Amino acid sequence: MNYLNDLLNAIISSEAFIVFIIAAIGYLIGGIKIKGIEVGTAGVLLVALVFGHFGFTVSKIVETIGIVLFVGSVGLIAGPKFFRNFKKNAKSYVLLGAIIIVSGAATCALIILISGIDASLAAGLFSGALTSTPGFAAAKQAAGEAGESLVATGYGLAYPFGVIGVVLFVQLLPKILKVDMDKEREQFNAASGVEVRKFTGKLFNIDPMGLFQFCLAIALGVVIGSIKIPLPGGATFSLGTSGGPLIAGLVIGHFGRIGRISLSCDKKLLETFREFGLILFLIGAGLKGGQGFVETLSKEGPMLFVYGALMTVIPMFAGYFFARYALKLSLFNNLGAICGGMTSTPALGTLISVTKTDDVATAYAATYPIALVAIVLACQFIVLFL
Repeated sequence: MNYLNDLLNAIISSEAFIVFIIAAIGYLIGGIKIKGIEVGTAGVLLVALVFGHFGFTVSKIVETIGIVLFVGSVGLIAGPKFFRNFKKNAKSYVLLGAIIIVSGAATCALIILISGIDASLAAGLFSGALTSTPGFAAAKQAAGEAGESLVATGYGLAYPFGVIGVVLFVQLLPKILKVDMDKEREQFNAASGVEVRKFTGKLFNIDPMGLFQFCLAIALGVVIGSIKIPLPGGATFSLGTSGGPLIAGLVIGHFGRIGRISLSCDKKLLETFREFGLILFLIGAGLKGGQGFVETLSKEGPMLFVYGALMTVIPMFAGYFFARYALKLSLFNNLGAICGGMTSTPALGTLISVTKTDDVATAYAATYPIALVAIVLACQFIVLFL
């Protein structure tokens, strides 16, 4: 009996076991279709939230490795078309990113005025609703020691729906609108085009599969993401492990070489890294988000969860309608930009699966930095002035 207990304890304390059993169960659940709808990779997140509720944890490195694998792969795949799409729609992406964050901040401010909840708690809800760690950090800094716990409580309550809400939005909206995805994809690909980089010489491949190129992009991305830019109010802005490797991947994917050294990667390798990275990120984020969620919800009341959900839903719909009717963006560019404006990496993974094209990442990458800066400033404003 003691041997079995020791064996069981060794298994459930193994991070490798936790990661892969969550992934296995998550894919099993994600593949279940109900009336033609399936949660897909988001099933991994749902399982991770449950495991997190019961006290299972993994090292922070799991989430970090996951995010750099995912965004680095997305960047390298989307790189050849990114700058063409960005040049064509740059003003729209900047404006849309701002609209999404401003509408979310306005919703937060209105909830404070109507309900009377503490501004620090509301700022935590807002940063969690948009799953923004930089926004969370800015809110904590602005709140000081007295308000840090309130910010953390709000963030923890809003974070799970902040992830799941955007994932479901990009998956369900095309079904609700009854969009012909094949036709939409053809039009999107035709509009995006492919930049052809002419090079007549012979390129040298350091690694035929592209592992060297991939590792170089990630390393460069970590450097870019670590650069801190000061903002008003004493906060700083950095692209972090989400934005840095994405930008590096886009640039390296765009140019494809350094001199006669090839920087191209095998697409199958990148697709594998992209999927594996996404599940690692979802597991890390889900385990963290599930810790204490039920207890906090019971203690603070369900209305806080509703407030957080509103801060997720309203900016999405505001962004969608503005992009569709004012900016006239295509559905794929619209949803990609919403993922970026909501700073939602999991939703981008779902959108790639739904649209069956990695090129939607170009809109995500164009909108993401604008939203990241805006939410940091908005969280500070909410705490300091409301």
